[in-house]
Amino acid sequence: MKRVIRLLLIVLLLTAAHSADAQCSICTKTAQQLGHKPAKGLNTGIIYLMIAPFAIMGFVGYRYFKGQKIRD
Repeated sequence: MKRVIRLLLIVLLLTAAHSADAQCSICTKTAQQLGHKPAKGLNTGIIYLMIAPFAIMGFVGYRYFKGQKIRD
């Protein structure tokens, strides 16, 4: 059980890495027109907005696995 939670945390941390490219095709075209510095800010904003759903899913998963451990 602890192995699954550790793996989940590692995957979460890797996906939320600051250097990740999280742009769809439309955002990529917009970022290319803006230039390097604004494009980097746009990508950081996308990563920032991605953290909340992952945190919620992580919390729900943690509570689920914690609840399963008590029932066994």
